[in-house]
Amino acid sequence: MTASADPVRLGIIGTGNILDRFLPGARRSASIDVVAIASREEDRARAAAAARHIPKAHGSYDALLADDRVDAVYICLPNAMHHPWTMRSLAAGKHVICEKPYSTAAAEVEQAHDLADGSGLILTEGFMWRHGPHALRFAEELGRVGALRTIRTTFSFQIESEEDIRLSRELAGGSLMDVGTYCVSASRLLAGREPIGAIGLAWRAPSGVDERFSGILDFGQGVAATLTSGFRSVHSGIEAIGADGSLRLDDPFAGRATKLIGSDGFVAEIPKVDPYELELDDFATAIRGEHPVRLGREDMLGQARALAALYESAETGRQVAV
Repeated sequence: MTASADPVRLGIIGTGNILDRFLPGARRSASIDVVAIASREEDRARAAAAARHIPKAHGSYDALLADDRVDAVYICLPNAMHHPWTMRSLAAGKHVICEKPYSTAAAEVEQAHDLADGSGLILTEGFMWRHGPHALRFAEELGRVGALRTIRTTFSFQIESEEDIRLSRELAGGSLMDVGTYCVSASRLLAGREPIGAIGLAWRAPSGVDERFSGILDFGQGVAATLTSGFRSVHSGIEAIGADGSLRLDDPFAGRATKLIGSDGFVAEIPKVDPYELELDDFATAIRGEHPVRLGREDMLGQARALAALYESAETGRQVAV
């Protein structure tokens, strides 16, 4: 563990495009110092380091994990590689922030947290939007709608290439895993508990992954959440509907939301912040032992179980208990 006055020295495993959204927040955070990046190809690692002004490039992930100048790692590999490289990172003594989605297998979440806890390490899932003022304010103002009845979430965009790894079955792609996982996260946050049942419907790309997904999560006590994700349309939003009204947040998941709007005329301005900076501040202060990480074992388990149930329902055509 680093001293409380020192920034956490972060290494990055992976060189994907998400880095251009992640790194500005990392540079704003006084709690984090990005010191290294790794790729499976040394030339790619060197190019990524040079382009993004990262001091050290490693030509393999294992080389970065062997670097004693690295305290913690950010894993931004394709979905299928999240759990294996988290386990290797924890075994190497590194704290881990793993980009969402961590897994659809609760057993993998338990395995990773058991290893982290036994080694005195922090593990969290990289849902940066959960750290932003838009998510926190929505949860705070939810009482305005009265008794909650329905949560509606959507997140979709137009994919640019049919070669995109998000269409790869082998790499655990699909719209639910990519953007729909935000919808699941939002539904669980606003419901304030875990779902008890799930119904899913998938529209498949030629590769077999879902290019569009719709689902219902049953939270019991008369509360249901509907969600839609996809790669063939453009929309992003959250709406909570209750006995006395509704609350809506447009474009919430990328940190661009500016207003929380109520059906009763209520409007709350949302301050412009970088959610990646807030996510990394939370990660670093948890590493220093100042508070528990915001998204720990229980949240990661709830997310994995809900995703698994939605996929099982889409495969079987029946409602599935979570």
